[in-house]
Order: sequence, then C-alpha cells, then structure tokens
Amino acid sequence: MGSAAAADATGASVDLLTETYQAHYRSLLRLAALLLDDLSSCEDVVQEAFIRVHAARRRVREPEKTLAYLRQTVVNLSRSTLRRRILGLRLLPKPMPDMASAEEGAYDALERDELRIALRGLQRRQREVLVLRYYADLTEAQVAEVLGVSIGSVKAYGSRGLASLRVLMGGGR
Repeated sequence: MGSAAAADATGASVDLLTETYQAHYRSLLRLAALLLDDLSSCEDVVQEAFIRVHAARRRVREPEKTLAYLRQTVVNLSRSTLRRRILGLRLLPKPMPDMASAEEGAYDALERDELRIALRGLQRRQREVLVLRYYADLTEAQVAEVLGVSIGSVKAYGSRGLASLRVLMGGGR
C-alpha cells in the first residue's frame, strides 16, 4: 500500500492506469471511431494514448484526471492521424476517373450509418464538440478544457453543429 500511495503522490500509478484501461478502453475506442473512419486507426490511436499517458504518468498531478487526460490525448492523436492522411492524399497521384479505388467498398460499409455520415460533414471543431459533449457525455466546461477553447466557444460550436446536423440529416426546419 505504501508504494501505491507514493506513486499516487507523484502521479498516476501503474495500477490506476491498468484499471482505467480495463474500465474505459471501449469508450475511448468509440470516441476515436467518431473522429476517425476505420477501426484499426482507432485502435492504434487509443493504444498510443495509453502508452503516452503511461510514459508521462509521473507528470499527472491529479490522478483522478487521468481519464480526461486520456480523452484529450485520443482527440489530439485523432487530429494528427487525419492530418497525416490528408497530407498523404495530397501527395498521391489522382486515380483515373473511371477507376474505382480499392477503399471504396470498405468505405461503403462504414457510410451506411446516417449519423456518422452527417458528422463527417461538419466542421472539425463542431464534430469534436458534439462527440465530446453528447457521446462522451462531458460537460461544456470539460469539453472546453479538452479542446483548449472557452465555454462560449463550446456552446457556439455545439449550437452550429446541431443546426448543421439537422440539415444534413434531412430534419432542417
């Protein structure tokens, strides 16, 4: 018990990270899935988030915020993954117009879900706010902290994002 208490005094303990992994891996995977578009990338992002938090566990001053730190890391790593993809797509030669890409079939299966399609049509910040606010069930203050914006910005992005979702899903007024 003394060793675990000492670890908690200087940061998140390995036991706390293990418990957090067991309890929240799936919810973090679902969070990544709403920000990314394929399961293997989502798994990679969540695993990398746990690795980074484990490596920085001594710097986590408040161990009870480990899950929030993991969520923020998942969001940041998802952004980085998307940035790398966009850069890679820009560098690839354009396929001939009559050629279907090899990924088309895989994406067709993913895009059957109307909400997922609509979320992809939103601006990045709107999507992040809506996913963190309504899917991850964070408060506006928590979303603001994770994204590094003000609570007013969270409200504005959320409001505009919901309005855009209504239009994209055919429920516009």
